[in-house]
Amino acid sequence: MPGASPRYKAARGMTSPAPPPARQAIAFIWLSVFASLATIALKFVAWYLSGSVGLLSDAMESFVNLAGALFALFMLHVASTPADDDHPYGHSKAEYFSSGFEGTLIFIAAASILYAAIPRLIQPQPLESLGIGLWFSLASTVLNYLVSRVLRKAGQRLHSVALEADAAHLMTDVWTSVGVIGALLAVMLTGWLWLDALIAIAVALHILAEGWKLMRNAVDGLMDRALSSEEIQRVHVILDSYAEQGVGYRDVRTRRAGAERFVTVSVLVPGDWSVERAHELLDEVEARIAAEVHGAHTNTHLEPIYCVIPPTR
Repeated sequence: MPGASPRYKAARGMTSPAPPPARQAIAFIWLSVFASLATIALKFVAWYLSGSVGLLSDAMESFVNLAGALFALFMLHVASTPADDDHPYGHSKAEYFSSGFEGTLIFIAAASILYAAIPRLIQPQPLESLGIGLWFSLASTVLNYLVSRVLRKAGQRLHSVALEADAAHLMTDVWTSVGVIGALLAVMLTGWLWLDALIAIAVALHILAEGWKLMRNAVDGLMDRALSSEEIQRVHVILDSYAEQGVGYRDVRTRRAGAERFVTVSVLVPGDWSVERAHELLDEVEARIAAEVHGAHTNTHLEPIYCVIPPTR
């Protein structure tokens, strides 16, 4: 289509395709891997200097962050693989396995924290060198916070489930560390040694909740959750704009697979339209939806207007 605009050509796949979101997200996941290695080193130094089970629990969770980041890296490589004969819709759903895997690891880490903390709650142990250990823990917390912000923004921009899950996981680690530091400061001020174990238990319960959210989101995505209400509304606005031409529609269905969006709709045109005219209309509809709904892949079905059932949403 020589006269088509660049935006139209891009939406219809008539220009060189941009790298898939999963491929772009891989660079950000590498940032998470390196940050996890750095925070593990800092937190284990903090634990070694203080002997705090709270700081140990914090360090253990950082191993979960590292494992999650590495698995996310692998799944993003899978998600960026082009569609093939066995997977004609692509591999973008692989990102959900990353979210589910991280949720499972969080559950395991929480169990190990509870296992270590409960005996210390019953028989509190003295802590040593809290001041120095806290500085190392604080440094790791700041690093995690900065990386989490970067991943969150990148995940929202690329619509990457894996990046958003990893960012949420790191942010959980930040709040965990803040709680641990607060508890240790309280121990220094009050001398109540049981506060250390109590905050470790609270940390475990907190990350259990985060793990449940990640696993729920993963299952939800694998079950073909519909697009957001805002995105669906954009689709309807586009379709409604053709009403003046006597064009209707029905059976709008949407789903999200990782960073990819899919829309199917039956488009109803007057029975006296030529095949060429109707085909051009469908091309235009698909291109507009792709432009307005994050490059959504739209599958249209053409029907003559005399088969119309009143449009349903």
